[in-house]
Amino acid sequence: MLRALLLCLAMLAAAPLRAADLTALAHLDPAASRVADEGAGVAVDLAISKAVPYRAFLMNDPPRLVLDFSEVAFGVSRPAALDRSERVRALAWGPVRAGWSRLVAELDGPYRIDSAEERVGAGGEGEVRIRLVPEDASAFAAATAAGPPEVARWALPKPAVVDTPKRRQTGEAPLVVVIDPGHGGIDPGAEAGALQEADVILGFARELAELLRRSGMTVVMTREEDVFVPLETRISVARAARADVFLSLHADALAEGEATGATVFLLAEEASDGASARLAEWHDRADLLAGVDLSAQDDLVAQVMMDMARTETQPRADRLAAALAAAIREKGGRMHRHPIQQAAFSVLKSPDIPSILLEVGFLSSEADRKRLVDPVWRATMQEAILAALKTWAEADAAEAKLLRQ
Repeated sequence: MLRALLLCLAMLAAAPLRAADLTALAHLDPAASRVADEGAGVAVDLAISKAVPYRAFLMNDPPRLVLDFSEVAFGVSRPAALDRSERVRALAWGPVRAGWSRLVAELDGPYRIDSAEERVGAGGEGEVRIRLVPEDASAFAAATAAGPPEVARWALPKPAVVDTPKRRQTGEAPLVVVIDPGHGGIDPGAEAGALQEADVILGFARELAELLRRSGMTVVMTREEDVFVPLETRISVARAARADVFLSLHADALAEGEATGATVFLLAEEASDGASARLAEWHDRADLLAGVDLSAQDDLVAQVMMDMARTETQPRADRLAAALAAAIREKGGRMHRHPIQQAAFSVLKSPDIPSILLEVGFLSSEADRKRLVDPVWRATMQEAILAALKTWAEADAAEAKLLRQ
């Protein structure tokens, strides 16, 4: 595996002429590509309109093959259309940061890269060929223990630089709201027909941000376009912005009949129900399938300190959730039969910022899909969010002033 990885990285560094020829984005040809079982291993053959620099590496927990390209447009085809392998449990692709795209294959066990090459055709087209063969579990664990190679560590979040602790807002300065449009890039989120959650929610978030700014609030977005942002980075963005509120927006999918209407989620280790638990698991799994290394995220001491900090923050988030549910109802918005629920959403784990996740609707619900694309409905929902933030901020500021006396 190491030999193959070094080969890929050497090619990436030694391809200035090839990279210079990339005057237009390279495109994947799904019809001429495949991910299939071959012998005891897995074959990945990707036909690309232009040869591009790439790198390949493996990750663990779960076992994954990660391929980075500079840069390939995967088009409208679904990753599943390529996957004809019984040994590949899931396949994802898409943009992962500016100038880079990524394909991630979750494997059914440990493998090693037996060979990795890019063949260049007479017209400059490329064919990336990866061959995986079974590997001993202990050898695989040892080979992947260090996580992704240094050149691919840009997927990890950078700690926010915060000079002094953020004091609670008292209404004397504009409320700082961080809006987090869920999913994006390699992680499109839920899909229903031509609708993708990442696109629908980004449009909603942009409209909401403009409304909040016109009302005098300061708004920061965790993403402004169709790019992948790891969950931990979204929190880091909020802390760097010294946010008063963190609002994550989604329009996920659940089994038919399980969910319809807006739903507010709060952080809790124990989910309200099985559906809430599945949503939280799906959100975390999206980071894994995008190739993020989560192996170093657990820190017992840090966890204890964060739990202590949340003893003040969580009641404030609870009040925000109640204000949001009340405002949506007041505006005539459709709410889930259980409007406020709880689950272990990683994106809500900032210890010092009241954080909530709002399922604006569910793409799995036909009624919600119609509402999500209705500009009048969206405007009403956005007005409800604005009203809730104003109501909450006024009460929160009054409490903060009392605490300082």
